[in-house]
Amino acid sequence: MNTVLNEWIERCLAEEPPRSKSLVMTIFGDAIVPHGGLAWLGSLIELLAPFGVNDRLLRTSVFRLAQEGWLESQRDGRRSQYTVAAEAQPRLARAFRRIYTAPHAHWQGSWTFVLGTDGMTTAERATLRKELLWEGYSVVAPGIAGHPAADAEALDALLGRLALRGKVYVVQAAQLPGVQGKPLADLVAEGWDLRDIVAGYEHFIARFAPLRGLLGQALPAEQAFIVRTLLIHEYRRVQLHDPQLPMELLPPSWPGAAAYELARELYLATWAAAEEHIFATLQREDPATPPLASAFHERFGGLG
Repeated sequence: MNTVLNEWIERCLAEEPPRSKSLVMTIFGDAIVPHGGLAWLGSLIELLAPFGVNDRLLRTSVFRLAQEGWLESQRDGRRSQYTVAAEAQPRLARAFRRIYTAPHAHWQGSWTFVLGTDGMTTAERATLRKELLWEGYSVVAPGIAGHPAADAEALDALLGRLALRGKVYVVQAAQLPGVQGKPLADLVAEGWDLRDIVAGYEHFIARFAPLRGLLGQALPAEQAFIVRTLLIHEYRRVQLHDPQLPMELLPPSWPGAAAYELARELYLATWAAAEEHIFATLQREDPATPPLASAFHERFGGLG
């Protein structure tokens, strides 16, 4: 047992204990989905215990996640098994794909705008606005959301999921030559307040940078799992609020790139030992648990 690392873990959990519901989803996305996506309740209890989540709190968390459409359960006698709900899988997969991928968006000089229409209901407008904000868009005017580096595939999937294809206008706009309007780049300052994102990344770096040099090759499996989970959980909390703006439109000394490199470095140092704990825990409840999916090794640009 690495005593210094153990002290860091105890201090981390005491100062900022993770919310159990959110932590369950972190563990599903980071640890369980790569092993087929199924976990018995007993395995979840064992995986969450080191974070101070007891049996009762875990049961409440998975029940609420099931009510909210994130998880679904199956029973086998007195035992319960959980998996990510089918309708939640695309969103969870996109979220974690973002987490493990280096920031790379570049600006081509144009914006993508999504315009609502009179044919939409009030509920549809509200849902679309919420989902677009989650995807990093800004509401630049009533009924109009925009982004300077939109992911067309993700946007089309979102509209399909909400049954709004054909009900909104999706346009790409660039500065009109010969007309001296405000530069389109100025929409960033008007559309997003990035101060909380900057503070979040800086806090993440300050919190996890001390682990550099503490993660040796003989790291115990459970310790590695705890560190890896806390790492992804905390990075996810900041990164998924980042609107993923193009590099050219970000303020100087943007800390997002440094946060990604730190997350990558620590993940590379912990993933293998953590897998020993994850796989052994899942197999105790289900000997047929599949080994890691090959796509897992593509995380953070390749785990080697």
